[in-house]
Amino acid sequence: MYIFDTNAFYVLGNYYPPRFPSIWEHLSLLVSEEKLWSVKEVRREIEGNCPFEHITDWVKAHSHLFRKPDSPELKIVSQIFLEKNFMGLVRRSHILKGLPVADPFIVAAAKVYNCLVVTQESFKKGGARIPTVCEKFEVEYINIEGFLELEDIEL
Repeated sequence: MYIFDTNAFYVLGNYYPPRFPSIWEHLSLLVSEEKLWSVKEVRREIEGNCPFEHITDWVKAHSHLFRKPDSPELKIVSQIFLEKNFMGLVRRSHILKGLPVADPFIVAAAKVYNCLVVTQESFKKGGARIPTVCEKFEVEYINIEGFLELEDIEL
């Protein structure tokens, strides 16, 4: 199972459905099989800042794939924030503006449900990035290219 980060959806924004229908058909199939999902905060990030109209439309059509965190996930989120360097996952400006913050929820959901995180972020030792949190919490992660390869999706 896969949990997508916001930036993974944005990368897919470069693959327009009329030109790359096989990608979008495969994504929809994974969603219908409940093998691809994400968290509510990712949906909020996309709705508030997505540069691709077809991504926004696809997200609206597949809104059920964005799940609310449950109690075990929230417990992991609290454990993430016990690590001082992971406090940087939430920028002060996001707090002040009430903007969504998906990263800790993505990692927590992946940990609880043994999913593979799909993100374009890269590991930065001691940094507040999804791969760094994944490494700390023993969660696997890949980028979109790795996802396309694992799923044997060809353009």
